[in-house]
Amino acid sequence: MYKILGFIVVLFLVGCGYKPTSYYVKDVLGDKIYAQVMISKVDPKNSVIIKDALNEAIITRFLGKLTTKEQADTKLFVTLNSTSFSPILYDNNGYVISYKAKVILKFKYEDKQGEIQTLSTSGEYDFPIEANSAISESKRFEAIRYASLDAINEFVSTISVRGMQNGKHSK
Repeated sequence: MYKILGFIVVLFLVGCGYKPTSYYVKDVLGDKIYAQVMISKVDPKNSVIIKDALNEAIITRFLGKLTTKEQADTKLFVTLNSTSFSPILYDNNGYVISYKAKVILKFKYEDKQGEIQTLSTSGEYDFPIEANSAISESKRFEAIRYASLDAINEFVSTISVRGMQNGKHSK
């Protein structure tokens, strides 16, 4: 039964012309990508976390290859605009037990044709803490990493929509 259902789902996806997001992202950004995260003088550790998240996304979400600036189809420059932490949940005694981390990233990229485009994205991540305690460094970095991945995913979505709008793959 599961084999038949699986076959029908595969047949539907192939028959309807489904293409993954990475297909359209490659159309816009190309295969070889150079990525640079501008180091924040205020909080350089966050920049390193974002660089790791960006490299992970290029490999797993874009299905691209990291390369040198000279060999790249696209040059991607990312700046951390802001990070913030807001309390979102309190216990019965009024202590914060959950926070929302928000990261705003600015993406500037130069594509294969030399056209430069800029866009800003934001990402959020909710995380719990113990009542009546401060946010630990490890929780803070984890929250920034996941919020950054969320912002990068928003960038991927925007780029894939642009790839679909190019019209090259509407056949």
